Amino acid sequence: MPSFFVYTASSLKLTHSLFPATRLMSTTSAPSRLQQLFAERFPQSAKLYQRAERVFPSGVTHDSRYLQPFPIYADEAAGSRKTTTDGHSIVDYWMGHGALLLGHSHPDVVTAVQKQVAKSTHPGACHELEIEWGELVQQLVPSAERVRFTNSGTEATLMALRIARIVTGKAKVIKFAGHFHGWHDSLIHASDGPHGGTYQTPGVTEGVLHDIIVIPPNDIAALERAIDEHDPACVIHEGNGGHWGVVPVRADHIRAIRALTSRKNVIFILDEVITGFRVDAHSFQGVCDVVPDMTTLAKVLAGGLPGGCIAGRADLLEALAFDNRYGKKMKHPGTYNGNPLSAAAGIAALKLVATNKHNQHANAMAADLRKRLNQLFEDRRVRLVAYGDFSAIKIQPEYDGPRPTADDFVPCNNDHRLLDRKIDGKLSHAFRCALLLGGVDWMGWGGSTSSAHTTADLDLTVKAYDQAISLLSEDGFAISRAD
Repeated sequence: MPSFFVYTASSLKLTHSLFPATRLMSTTSAPSRLQQLFAERFPQSAKLYQRAERVFPSGVTHDSRYLQPFPIYADEAAGSRKTTTDGHSIVDYWMGHGALLLGHSHPDVVTAVQKQVAKSTHPGACHELEIEWGELVQQLVPSAERVRFTNSGTEATLMALRIARIVTGKAKVIKFAGHFHGWHDSLIHASDGPHGGTYQTPGVTEGVLHDIIVIPPNDIAALERAIDEHDPACVIHEGNGGHWGVVPVRADHIRAIRALTSRKNVIFILDEVITGFRVDAHSFQGVCDVVPDMTTLAKVLAGGLPGGCIAGRADLLEALAFDNRYGKKMKHPGTYNGNPLSAAAGIAALKLVATNKHNQHANAMAADLRKRLNQLFEDRRVRLVAYGDFSAIKIQPEYDGPRPTADDFVPCNNDHRLLDRKIDGKLSHAFRCALLLGGVDWMGWGGSTSSAHTTADLDLTVKAYDQAISLLSEDGFAISRAD
């Protein structure tokens, strides 16, 4: 089957059985043309989703994978592509939720894991690979005087906060609106834009919320006022902006945060779970030429396997040491911390990252795609615009502002209230389904390139967008510009 699907009138044969009442349309309305095409294209995924709904809440194991009328299911993946259970090759811009800078199943990573899995998966002991992995982090990350491995980015940011509180004896944390630092109670608040003027955080207690101070992004004056008023244990910032740069942050702002927190004697945590090793071999802090007090890492760190870490000042990470200067140790177990399989994958990945060739290729591919998409959007006169930094491509729908003239363009004057907003769910689901029909899997309204993406992949992607615009228009979505 070709990876680029051209729809025809004959491809509308479909029954309503693939669209139970729990999905996009009601039982009394007919499926849209796009939904009909999607169901016919991915019937095996539809069947698997029916099984999954009997096992998982809403049938998925990650919120972002939820898709109406049903998500696609992948069988295998290599390079820039993944193959669905229906046998369709899809150009992938999820890239393992950002973890796969090298693309799917890079041969060096595969070989390293295969070799290690035959030796041991979990010896329940220290092993040499964890040392080598940690040494690579120290070599590449400017702030990494000491390292401690975790199983995820969520665990790493949780650890960073607890260390800051142990060391300072203070409780409050300053974070920036729209920045995601994992789903734990201490930082999940305000990780998305406000709904109805307020941030919704079900399940988090008022006591926890009392210690989280939320300020606007890109506002150094607001940060200084918050520090003076609340005397926090730390300030935490997500890489180059929340959600991989939906509201972009420039290097000079990071430098301003570093200077302010140093002057105020406040711990500065840079969350590089996404940007770490992806934007550059030395991560975003290397691009900015700053050294935060602590850095949180995951994703690329472990070469696509589970793994995270905190890297930072030796005196701060001493809070994890026995008989430390603080007289109280942070308890840190974790069954799979630094496990040999993740270590083997991470070592193989970081050795490739260290050359910076993979970062540069991914960044160049993304810049080219942003340019080509914006040309398409201009040619088709649609209310879409592409922007982003490094290997990220963000799409802003319902956009009627100025068009880009250079790659550093940011829509809406970088106003976080306009960029980081809730987008109509029906449009969001239809947008992804329409792209999948063209052989492209886009992660919501954003995507990431890898060093495995090629010019041919970009060609197909632009064609898929062109087809998606037609499908969305035919389904009644108001995506055309008034002019």
